[in-house]
Amino acid sequence: MTDKIIITCAITGSIHTPTMSPHLPVTAAEITGQSIGAAEAGAAILHLHARNPETGQPSASARDFMAFLPQVKAGCDAVLNLTTGGSAVMSLEQRLEGPLAAEPEMCSLNMGTMNFALYPLASRYDTWQHAWEKPFLENSDDLVFKNTPRDIARVLVSLGQERGARFEFECYDVSHLYMLRHFADRSLIKPPFFIQFVFGVLGGIGADPENLQHMKRIADKLFGDDYIFSVLAAGRQQIPFATMAAGMGGHVRVGLEDNLFIARGELARSNAEQVSKIRRIVEELGRTVASPREAREMLGLKGAEKTAF
Repeated sequence: MTDKIIITCAITGSIHTPTMSPHLPVTAAEITGQSIGAAEAGAAILHLHARNPETGQPSASARDFMAFLPQVKAGCDAVLNLTTGGSAVMSLEQRLEGPLAAEPEMCSLNMGTMNFALYPLASRYDTWQHAWEKPFLENSDDLVFKNTPRDIARVLVSLGQERGARFEFECYDVSHLYMLRHFADRSLIKPPFFIQFVFGVLGGIGADPENLQHMKRIADKLFGDDYIFSVLAAGRQQIPFATMAAGMGGHVRVGLEDNLFIARGELARSNAEQVSKIRRIVEELGRTVASPREAREMLGLKGAEKTAF
């Protein structure tokens, strides 16, 4: 087990809506400021979504991404990891617009089609800032996030083989690990594989400690020494699961995309606050926080200078 640990921070995502927290970054300036703050707190990788700055709706447009990517790059040395998941309500073409234009050194890639149920969140709020928020959440009881093998192959070719990106493979269930093995066997991807185990999304594997142990066992079986893993858990299990991952030799992800709180009933005031919290924990466990340069070396990235922004 290496003592170096990569902290990823997921800055805004596409699940939480502006009503849920005044600290959720929406505008380019907010995303820029919180991204740089998270990097300064110790995040080597910034996982980035874009939003419509006027409504806060998820966006994957090149315009909305380019409104903050150059500023974040100029303000810190962190790896900028762009989502190809966008939002489950987007088509693949919409989801890829920003990443194709940006040609980042890293992208996320969801490894399967799945239910993505957010509707329980709709009952927690009585008033809403924007008219789109409540229907967006309520209608997710009939929402499927589509990433078929054909979709995955397209992303791997267009962003990986043609533009030099490497991937954070987001695995929401055990079946996604087998899908990843399938693409490795097709030689569309090469090690080292950076696998993000995702827990607690309704439609994916639950946030139970035994599931983390099982995902690790299966990944060991399928990938041997060819992978490193990171862990994120949605909601209140964020820090407990990150702590378990750190103790198991894995890496960790925090951020307002995954959890709006810093403690029970207390909203996190920034992404940096969550990064600082998990940094204290992992350092007390004897791990050393990896720098962006060290993360690039561990993951075999092409470097920030080879992006298109």
